[in-house]
Amino acid sequence: MNLPENAGSPLHGIRVIDLSSVMFGPYASQYLGDFGAEVIKVEAPAGDSTRRTGASRAADMAATFLGLNRNKRSIVLDLKQAPGREALQRLLENADVLMHNIRPQKLAALGLDTATLNERYPRLVCASLNGFGEGGPYAGQPAYDDIIQGMSGLVDLVQRQTGESRYLPTAAADKIAGLVAAQAILAALLGRAQSGRGGSVEVPMFEVLSSFSLVEHLAGQTFQPALGGTGYSRVLSPDRRPYRTRDGHLCVMPYTNEHWARFFMEIGRPELATDPRFTGMDARTRHIDELYALLAEFLAQRSTEEWVAACARIDIPAARVNSLDDLLVDPHLDAVGFFQELPRGDGQGAVRLPGTGVRFDGQSRPFSAPPRLGEHTCAVLEAVGFKEQEIAALLACGAARQAD
Repeated sequence: MNLPENAGSPLHGIRVIDLSSVMFGPYASQYLGDFGAEVIKVEAPAGDSTRRTGASRAADMAATFLGLNRNKRSIVLDLKQAPGREALQRLLENADVLMHNIRPQKLAALGLDTATLNERYPRLVCASLNGFGEGGPYAGQPAYDDIIQGMSGLVDLVQRQTGESRYLPTAAADKIAGLVAAQAILAALLGRAQSGRGGSVEVPMFEVLSSFSLVEHLAGQTFQPALGGTGYSRVLSPDRRPYRTRDGHLCVMPYTNEHWARFFMEIGRPELATDPRFTGMDARTRHIDELYALLAEFLAQRSTEEWVAACARIDIPAARVNSLDDLLVDPHLDAVGFFQELPRGDGQGAVRLPGTGVRFDGQSRPFSAPPRLGEHTCAVLEAVGFKEQEIAALLACGAARQAD
């Protein structure tokens, strides 16, 4: 399977060797592939565990894997064997980026510790995507999305608002950290273009997600001495939620003084615009529970479509609540070509993949379907200079594997 032509893409000519698995790293490298990089996914003989996570029509091609690994090539190397490790080193000779989620204590045994890589491949950007930063007491501990959601304050935020400790019902820690990792790798590549040298990039999930949580929720603790506790009251209000209408739910966001004045006029209560509790952002924040309770009371009196029309007329942001199923038929997503349907080369039908929404010069890059396990092993090895007999030897000893 060939990747789509990417000659006009921003990352054309950048080769990424991706040793990461599960979600954090693959989500980051998928963005690099979407932006035109050649991403070579190096998998162990058993393959990435997400190949078996979720609905599946073909072996080792489950839905979660499909959602994380488009625009990549798959090569299988057994890094427990010396020939497999040597093959990886030869891949790195022509690479721009190495990214991995291998815990630091295992790196040296593979010859992938930062000092060795920096010396051997001075132009290589080495990105370590782990749970915790080096130098702290948590360094080297395993981390998964649920663990980081709990440690970084996300669970506490849900508990403060709802009274119940729960995770966000999405792999928020993995995906947020993955986005930051992609940005950090791009920044390192830009730095290399200016200095001529690569270097190391460390992206620890715990620190990244703690920063994410505290942007607005550090609140009064931003100041020393403190002006109050943590937590942004408007966002944490139990009444900040999609509001029930007469026949459904509505997301509505009066925000400015003008928004609220128009809303109060619409509900026949213009005098509330001069109520001292609601006359400015600071006052509304202090009385946010009263304000949101009032909002909920009046929204319940009309249908969703009536409120969507009214809010459009008075220029207040509002929208109906979409289900996940609604997204599949959303007219805007359809018009911009958000979903791409790709035929599989294994006779297993087609796959539908969501896009990123990002366009360069008005164009979205077409996707290639996620690869089968080891689909490109021989082609990649040949492309970096392996002779036919060398490839045959790797396959014979099991240090490499090619898909059927």
